[in-house]
Amino acid sequence: MPIHTAIWKVAEQPVLLQESSLISEQALENMIVAAPKILSDEWMLIGRQESTGFGGRIDLLAIAPDGSLVLIEIKRDRTPREVVAQALDYASWVGNLRSEEIAAIYGRFNAGHSLSEDFRSRFGRDLDEETLNSSHQVVIVAAFLDDSTERIVKYLTERNLPINVLCFQVFSHNGEQLLSRSWLLDPVRTQVSNSASADDSAEPWNGEFYCSYGAGESRSWEDAIQFGFVCGGGGEWYSRTLKLLGPGDRIWVKVPDWGFVGVGRVTGQIQSASEFKVSASQDGAEISILDVAKRGTYHREFINDPERCEYFVPVKWIQTVTYDNAVYEIGLFGNQNTVCKPTTPKWRYTIERLKAKFPNFDKG
Repeated sequence: MPIHTAIWKVAEQPVLLQESSLISEQALENMIVAAPKILSDEWMLIGRQESTGFGGRIDLLAIAPDGSLVLIEIKRDRTPREVVAQALDYASWVGNLRSEEIAAIYGRFNAGHSLSEDFRSRFGRDLDEETLNSSHQVVIVAAFLDDSTERIVKYLTERNLPINVLCFQVFSHNGEQLLSRSWLLDPVRTQVSNSASADDSAEPWNGEFYCSYGAGESRSWEDAIQFGFVCGGGGEWYSRTLKLLGPGDRIWVKVPDWGFVGVGRVTGQIQSASEFKVSASQDGAEISILDVAKRGTYHREFINDPERCEYFVPVKWIQTVTYDNAVYEIGLFGNQNTVCKPTTPKWRYTIERLKAKFPNFDKG
Protein backbone atom coordinates (compact mmCIF):
# COMPACT_ATOMS: atom_id res chain seq x y z
CA MET A 1 0.00 0.00 0.00
CA PRO A 2 1.49 3.40 -0.95
CA ILE A 3 2.68 5.56 1.94
CA HIS A 4 0.19 8.19 3.03
CA THR A 5 0.34 10.25 6.20
CA ALA A 6 -2.41 12.31 7.81
CA ILE A 7 -1.70 14.95 10.48
CA TRP A 8 -4.15 16.47 12.92
CA LYS A 9 -3.73 19.55 15.08
CA VAL A 10 -4.16 18.50 18.71
CA ALA A 11 -7.20 20.21 20.22
CA GLU A 12 -10.45 19.40 21.98
CA GLN A 13 -11.85 19.14 18.45
CA PRO A 14 -8.89 17.81 16.36
CA VAL A 15 -8.32 19.59 13.04
CA LEU A 16 -7.05 17.69 9.99
CA LEU A 17 -4.25 19.61 8.27
CA GLN A 18 -4.64 20.11 4.56
CA GLU A 19 -2.11 18.40 2.32
CA SER A 20 -0.31 20.68 -0.13
CA SER A 21 2.85 20.47 -2.22
CA LEU A 22 6.21 22.14 -2.69
CA ILE A 23 6.76 24.37 -5.68
CA SER A 24 9.06 21.68 -7.09
CA GLU A 25 11.10 18.67 -6.02
CA GLN A 26 14.13 20.82 -6.78
CA ALA A 27 13.08 22.84 -3.74
CA LEU A 28 13.19 19.61 -1.70
CA GLU A 29 16.74 18.92 -2.89
CA ASN A 30 17.76 22.45 -1.91
CA MET A 31 16.24 21.96 1.54
CA ILE A 32 18.09 18.67 2.03
CA VAL A 33 21.43 20.29 1.14
CA ALA A 34 20.73 23.22 3.47
CA ALA A 35 19.63 20.92 6.31
CA PRO A 36 20.81 17.30 5.68
CA LYS A 37 19.05 16.04 8.82
CA ILE A 38 15.81 16.37 6.85
CA LEU A 39 17.07 13.34 4.95
CA SER A 40 18.87 11.54 7.77
CA ASP A 41 20.79 12.35 10.93
CA GLU A 42 23.05 9.37 10.20
CA TRP A 43 24.69 10.33 6.90
CA MET A 44 27.04 13.07 5.74
CA LEU A 45 26.42 14.61 2.32
CA ILE A 46 29.52 14.48 0.14
CA GLY A 47 28.31 15.22 -3.40
CA ARG A 48 25.63 16.84 -5.52
CA GLN A 49 24.85 16.74 -9.23
CA GLU A 50 27.99 14.76 -10.03
CA SER A 51 28.40 13.57 -13.61
CA THR A 52 28.50 9.80 -13.96
CA GLY A 53 30.46 10.01 -17.18
CA PHE A 54 27.79 8.24 -19.22
CA GLY A 55 25.21 10.92 -19.75
CA GLY A 56 23.70 11.39 -16.33
CA ARG A 57 24.08 13.22 -13.03
CA ILE A 58 23.36 11.85 -9.58
CA ASP A 59 21.19 14.05 -7.40
CA LEU A 60 22.97 13.57 -4.07
CA LEU A 61 25.68 11.34 -2.60
CA ALA A 62 26.20 10.68 1.10
CA ILE A 63 28.46 8.56 3.29
CA ALA A 64 27.44 6.44 6.30
CA PRO A 65 29.48 5.91 9.50
CA ASP A 66 30.89 2.62 8.16
CA GLY A 67 32.24 4.25 5.00
CA SER A 68 29.49 2.88 2.75
CA LEU A 69 28.02 5.27 0.21
CA VAL A 70 24.38 6.29 -0.16
CA LEU A 71 23.07 7.25 -3.60
CA ILE A 72 20.05 9.55 -3.29
CA GLU A 73 17.80 10.04 -6.31
CA ILE A 74 14.82 12.40 -6.26
CA LYS A 75 11.87 11.07 -8.25
CA ARG A 76 10.80 14.40 -9.75
CA ASP A 77 8.32 13.67 -12.58
CA ARG A 78 9.80 10.39 -13.77
CA THR A 79 7.82 7.17 -13.93
CA PRO A 80 8.59 4.41 -11.40
CA ARG A 81 10.34 2.34 -14.07
CA GLU A 82 12.48 5.32 -15.09
CA VAL A 83 13.52 6.43 -11.60
CA VAL A 84 14.39 2.93 -10.35
CA ALA A 85 16.24 2.03 -13.55
CA GLN A 86 18.20 5.26 -13.48
CA ALA A 87 19.03 4.88 -9.78
CA LEU A 88 20.36 1.36 -10.37
CA ASP A 89 22.32 2.57 -13.39
CA TYR A 90 23.91 5.31 -11.29
CA ALA A 91 24.55 2.81 -8.48
CA SER A 92 26.74 0.79 -10.84
CA TRP A 93 28.86 3.93 -11.23
CA VAL A 94 28.94 4.62 -7.48
CA GLY A 95 30.02 1.04 -6.76
CA ASN A 96 33.18 1.50 -8.84
CA LEU A 97 34.32 4.79 -7.30
CA ARG A 98 37.86 4.70 -5.89
CA SER A 99 38.86 6.47 -2.70
CA GLU A 100 40.63 9.30 -4.54
CA GLU A 101 37.58 9.85 -6.74
CA ILE A 102 35.30 10.02 -3.69
CA ALA A 103 37.66 12.53 -2.06
CA ALA A 104 37.60 14.63 -5.26
CA ILE A 105 33.78 14.56 -5.32
CA TYR A 106 33.74 15.87 -1.76
CA GLY A 107 36.29 18.54 -2.69
CA ARG A 108 33.91 19.85 -5.35
CA PHE A 109 30.94 19.68 -2.99
CA ASN A 110 32.69 21.34 -0.02
CA ALA A 111 35.61 23.27 -1.45
CA GLY A 112 38.70 23.54 0.71
CA HIS A 113 37.65 20.72 3.03
CA SER A 114 39.14 17.26 3.54
CA LEU A 115 36.84 14.24 3.43
CA SER A 116 38.91 12.30 5.97
CA GLU A 117 39.05 15.22 8.42
CA ASP A 118 35.36 16.06 8.11
CA PHE A 119 34.42 12.38 8.39
CA ARG A 120 36.31 12.10 11.66
CA SER A 121 34.74 15.32 12.95
CA ARG A 122 31.26 14.10 11.99
CA PHE A 123 31.45 10.47 13.13
CA GLY A 124 34.27 10.46 15.70
CA ARG A 125 36.28 7.78 13.88
CA ASP A 126 38.89 7.58 11.14
CA LEU A 127 37.83 6.92 7.57
CA ASP A 128 39.31 3.56 6.63
CA GLU A 129 40.23 3.59 2.95
CA GLU A 130 40.08 -0.21 2.85
CA THR A 131 36.39 -0.24 3.79
CA LEU A 132 35.46 3.03 2.05
CA ASN A 133 32.74 2.21 -0.50
CA SER A 134 32.95 -1.51 0.21
CA SER A 135 29.15 -1.37 -0.09
CA HIS A 136 26.48 1.13 -1.06
CA GLN A 137 22.73 1.60 -0.95
CA VAL A 138 20.13 3.44 -3.01
CA VAL A 139 17.50 5.80 -1.59
CA ILE A 140 14.72 7.16 -3.78
CA VAL A 141 13.15 10.38 -2.50
CA ALA A 142 9.57 10.98 -3.59
CA ALA A 143 6.73 13.35 -2.87
CA PHE A 144 4.37 10.37 -3.11
CA LEU A 145 4.73 6.64 -3.55
CA ASP A 146 2.77 4.64 -6.12
CA ASP A 147 2.03 0.92 -6.18
CA SER A 148 4.49 0.20 -8.98
CA THR A 149 7.49 1.78 -7.22
CA GLU A 150 6.60 -0.05 -4.01
CA ARG A 151 6.44 -3.42 -5.79
CA ILE A 152 9.77 -2.89 -7.57
CA VAL A 153 11.60 -1.75 -4.43
CA LYS A 154 10.25 -4.59 -2.29
CA TYR A 155 11.17 -7.13 -4.98
CA LEU A 156 14.76 -5.87 -5.11
CA THR A 157 15.03 -5.74 -1.32
CA GLU A 158 13.89 -9.34 -0.97
CA ARG A 159 16.89 -10.21 -3.12
CA ASN A 160 19.26 -8.33 -0.78
CA LEU A 161 19.70 -5.29 -2.98
CA PRO A 162 19.86 -2.38 -0.49
CA ILE A 163 17.26 0.06 -1.78
CA ASN A 164 14.62 2.08 0.04
CA VAL A 165 12.17 4.93 -0.51
CA LEU A 166 11.86 8.04 1.62
CA CYS A 167 8.50 9.65 1.05
CA PHE A 168 7.92 13.30 1.94
CA GLN A 169 4.51 14.95 2.33
CA VAL A 170 3.74 18.64 2.75
CA PHE A 171 0.92 20.06 4.87
CA SER A 172 -0.44 23.57 5.26
CA HIS A 173 -0.99 25.19 8.65
CA ASN A 174 -1.61 28.88 9.42
CA GLY A 175 -0.12 30.01 6.14
CA GLU A 176 3.01 27.88 6.55
CA GLN A 177 4.06 24.52 5.14
CA LEU A 178 5.06 21.53 7.27
CA LEU A 179 7.12 18.61 6.01
CA SER A 180 6.74 14.98 7.11
CA ARG A 181 8.79 11.95 6.06
CA SER A 182 8.17 8.19 6.05
CA TRP A 183 10.35 5.25 5.04
CA LEU A 184 8.82 2.55 2.86
CA LEU A 185 10.91 -0.16 4.57
CA ASP A 186 12.36 -0.30 8.07
CA PRO A 187 15.84 1.25 7.64
CA VAL A 188 17.36 -1.60 9.67
CA ARG A 189 16.43 -3.93 6.81
CA THR A 190 18.25 -1.79 4.27
CA GLN A 191 21.24 -1.33 6.55
CA VAL A 192 21.56 -5.08 7.05
CA SER A 193 21.16 -5.75 3.32
CA ASN A 194 23.84 -3.16 2.65
CA SER A 195 26.37 -4.82 4.96
CA ALA A 196 25.54 -8.22 3.45
CA SER A 197 26.05 -6.93 -0.08
CA ALA A 198 29.67 -5.95 0.54
CA ASP A 199 30.96 -9.33 -0.64
CA ASP A 200 30.00 -10.71 -4.04
CA SER A 201 30.76 -14.28 -2.94
CA ALA A 202 27.93 -14.38 -0.40
CA GLU A 203 26.88 -17.70 1.08
CA PRO A 204 24.08 -18.75 3.47
CA TRP A 205 24.32 -17.11 6.88
CA ASN A 206 25.81 -19.50 9.45
CA GLY A 207 23.54 -18.40 12.33
CA GLU A 208 26.32 -16.58 14.23
CA PHE A 209 25.87 -12.87 14.96
CA TYR A 210 28.70 -10.35 14.75
CA CYS A 211 28.72 -7.44 17.21
CA SER A 212 30.95 -4.38 17.07
CA TYR A 213 31.25 -2.89 20.55
CA GLY A 214 32.58 0.66 20.38
CA ALA A 215 34.31 0.83 23.76
CA GLY A 216 35.75 4.17 24.84
CA GLU A 217 34.38 7.26 26.53
CA SER A 218 30.80 6.39 25.58
CA ARG A 219 30.78 2.77 26.78
CA SER A 220 32.95 0.29 28.65
CA TRP A 221 33.71 -3.36 27.89
CA GLU A 222 34.33 -3.92 31.62
CA ASP A 223 30.78 -2.71 32.33
CA ALA A 224 29.42 -4.98 29.61
CA ILE A 225 31.12 -8.00 31.18
CA GLN A 226 30.13 -7.12 34.75
CA PHE A 227 26.47 -6.35 34.07
CA GLY A 228 25.84 -8.56 31.03
CA PHE A 229 24.95 -6.52 27.97
CA VAL A 230 25.92 -5.12 24.59
CA CYS A 231 24.77 -1.68 23.58
CA GLY A 232 24.86 1.09 20.99
CA GLY A 233 23.62 4.65 20.70
CA GLY A 234 24.26 8.22 19.66
CA GLY A 235 22.06 7.80 16.60
CA GLU A 236 19.70 5.25 15.05
CA TRP A 237 22.41 3.95 12.71
CA TYR A 238 24.34 2.71 15.75
CA SER A 239 21.39 1.28 17.71
CA ARG A 240 18.80 -0.01 15.23
CA THR A 241 20.68 -3.20 14.28
CA LEU A 242 20.44 -4.34 17.91
CA LYS A 243 16.83 -5.16 16.96
CA LEU A 244 18.19 -8.15 15.04
CA LEU A 245 19.02 -9.91 18.30
CA GLY A 246 16.62 -12.13 20.21
CA PRO A 247 16.81 -14.54 23.16
CA GLY A 248 19.09 -17.50 22.46
CA ASP A 249 21.14 -15.84 19.73
CA ARG A 250 24.89 -16.29 20.00
CA ILE A 251 27.01 -13.19 19.46
CA TRP A 252 30.73 -12.75 18.90
CA VAL A 253 31.93 -9.34 20.07
CA LYS A 254 34.72 -7.32 18.53
CA VAL A 255 36.11 -4.07 19.96
CA PRO A 256 37.42 -1.95 17.07
CA ASP A 257 41.22 -1.56 16.98
CA TRP A 258 41.62 -4.39 19.51
CA GLY A 259 39.95 -7.56 18.26
CA PHE A 260 37.41 -10.15 19.37
CA VAL A 261 36.87 -10.10 23.12
CA GLY A 262 33.92 -12.35 23.91
CA VAL A 263 31.12 -14.73 23.02
CA GLY A 264 27.73 -14.89 24.71
CA ARG A 265 24.03 -15.71 24.46
CA VAL A 266 21.32 -13.04 24.23
CA THR A 267 18.78 -13.34 27.03
CA GLY A 268 16.25 -10.63 26.16
CA GLN A 269 15.08 -7.94 23.78
CA ILE A 270 16.47 -4.48 23.07
CA GLN A 271 15.63 -1.80 25.67
CA SER A 272 16.43 1.89 25.97
CA ALA A 273 18.77 3.21 28.67
CA SER A 274 15.81 4.50 30.68
CA GLU A 275 14.22 1.02 30.68
CA PHE A 276 17.17 -1.34 31.02
CA LYS A 277 17.74 -2.71 34.53
CA VAL A 278 20.22 -5.21 35.94
CA SER A 279 20.59 -7.18 39.17
CA ALA A 280 23.50 -5.41 40.83
CA SER A 281 22.98 -6.16 44.51
CA GLN A 282 23.04 -9.26 46.72
CA ASP A 283 19.29 -9.20 47.27
CA GLY A 284 18.69 -9.42 43.54
CA ALA A 285 16.92 -6.08 43.32
CA GLU A 286 16.94 -4.60 39.81
CA ILE A 287 18.69 -1.27 39.36
CA SER A 288 18.80 1.08 36.37
CA ILE A 289 21.90 0.42 34.28
CA LEU A 290 22.82 4.11 34.37
CA ASP A 291 22.99 3.98 38.17
CA VAL A 292 25.63 1.25 38.19
CA ALA A 293 27.54 1.41 34.88
CA LYS A 294 29.91 4.27 35.66
CA ARG A 295 32.84 3.55 33.33
CA GLY A 296 31.10 5.11 30.30
CA THR A 297 28.71 7.97 29.55
CA TYR A 298 26.21 5.81 27.61
CA HIS A 299 24.84 8.99 26.04
CA ARG A 300 23.11 10.04 29.23
CA GLU A 301 22.53 13.47 27.69
CA PHE A 302 20.14 11.82 25.19
CA ILE A 303 18.22 9.65 27.65
CA ASN A 304 14.90 11.25 26.65
CA ASP A 305 15.68 11.23 22.91
CA PRO A 306 14.47 7.92 21.40
CA GLU A 307 16.64 8.39 18.30
CA ARG A 308 19.97 9.15 20.00
CA CYS A 309 19.77 7.49 23.42
CA GLU A 310 21.74 4.34 24.24
CA TYR A 311 20.01 0.99 23.74
CA PHE A 312 20.93 -2.24 25.55
CA VAL A 313 20.50 -5.96 24.92
CA PRO A 314 21.03 -8.36 27.87
CA VAL A 315 23.68 -11.06 27.37
CA LYS A 316 24.89 -14.06 29.37
CA TRP A 317 28.60 -14.23 28.68
CA ILE A 318 30.09 -17.62 27.88
CA GLN A 319 33.71 -16.55 27.64
CA THR A 320 35.34 -13.12 27.64
CA VAL A 321 38.87 -11.71 27.56
CA THR A 322 40.48 -8.32 28.24
CA TYR A 323 41.69 -5.98 25.52
CA ASP A 324 45.25 -7.25 25.95
CA ASN A 325 44.09 -10.79 25.15
CA ALA A 326 41.75 -9.83 22.31
CA VAL A 327 41.86 -12.11 19.27
CA TYR A 328 43.28 -10.19 16.34
CA GLU A 329 44.52 -11.85 13.17
CA ILE A 330 44.89 -10.76 9.57
CA GLY A 331 41.91 -11.98 7.57
CA LEU A 332 39.29 -11.96 10.33
CA PHE A 333 35.92 -10.35 9.64
CA GLY A 334 35.22 -6.76 10.65
CA ASN A 335 32.29 -4.38 10.19
CA GLN A 336 31.23 -1.04 11.68
CA ASN A 337 27.57 -2.04 12.12
CA THR A 338 26.76 -2.65 15.78
CA VAL A 339 25.17 -6.00 14.84
CA CYS A 340 25.11 -7.85 11.55
CA LYS A 341 24.47 -11.28 10.03
CA PRO A 342 27.49 -11.72 7.73
CA THR A 343 27.10 -13.88 4.65
CA THR A 344 30.71 -13.73 3.48
CA PRO A 345 33.15 -16.68 3.46
CA LYS A 346 35.41 -14.53 5.62
CA TRP A 347 32.83 -14.76 8.44
CA ARG A 348 32.74 -18.54 8.20
CA TYR A 349 36.54 -18.61 8.41
CA THR A 350 36.45 -16.12 11.32
CA ILE A 351 34.03 -18.30 13.29
CA GLU A 352 36.28 -21.33 12.77
CA ARG A 353 39.23 -19.40 14.20
CA LEU A 354 37.21 -17.91 17.07
CA LYS A 355 35.87 -21.29 18.16
CA ALA A 356 39.47 -22.43 18.53
CA LYS A 357 40.36 -19.31 20.54
CA PHE A 358 37.22 -19.44 22.72
CA PRO A 359 36.94 -23.20 23.47
CA ASN A 360 34.00 -22.73 25.85
CA PHE A 361 31.87 -21.15 23.11
CA ASP A 362 29.25 -23.92 23.17
CA LYS A 363 28.84 -24.20 26.93
CA GLY A 364 26.39 -21.37 27.34
